[in-house]
Amino acid sequence: MKIGVVDVKERPKYEPPQFESKENKTYDTFKAIVYKTQVVAGINYFIKVQVCDDNYVHLRVFVGLPHENQGPSLVSFQTGKTRDDPLTYF
Repeated sequence: MKIGVVDVKERPKYEPPQFESKENKTYDTFKAIVYKTQVVAGINYFIKVQVCDDNYVHLRVFVGLPHENQGPSLVSFQTGKTRDDPLTYF
């Protein structure tokens, strides 16, 4: 499996409601810092998100193929991350 780093300026559009619903918590800050992609039958996005000054989460968001007409879906997440934690497959 190859994961490529993509320019954060072209980051995927993803809003926090799915994550906040699963965490049962809301965040004032929700800023994508960096992400990586994995091509499957669609694209997995691994996204590092800043949720407060020194607290980060890693999200895995799946976007299906265009003909499937599905929006982004939160597959998995990891909390308690720092800015320096590597963004890897999970």
